[in-house]
Amino acid sequence: MQVKILSQKYNPLLKRKEVVFEVDHSQEGQTTSRLELRNSLAGLLKTKVDLVHVEKVETKTGTMIAVGEANAYDTVEQAKTVERDHIIARDTPSEKKAEEEKPVEEEKPAPAPEEEKEKEKGE
Repeated sequence: MQVKILSQKYNPLLKRKEVVFEVDHSQEGQTTSRLELRNSLAGLLKTKVDLVHVEKVETKTGTMIAVGEANAYDTVEQAKTVERDHIIARDTPSEKKAEEEKPVEEEKPAPAPEEEKEKEKGE
């Protein structure tokens, strides 16, 4: 995977770098995951992985080259304030998602013995 930054500009209002990048994923054969892209972009931008959020990644038709957009924020708080919730959810590792979204299992009350007898009679 080779990541190349095509353009980069700083947005002082939102306190972030807005980056357009290109990924050559001909060796892997599939589009690179968002987590790998975040790690690579953080290295290229010399910032922490938590501050980088990948907006979109699209593979060009018939090629092994993807073009995408990402934002690198100044602080984690600024990222949480500005970035949309579904983008943050996409960019979090699956282990963190599993911990945050633990389903609350509701216990169903056991059916009363009378109900079971009625069901058996009906069949």
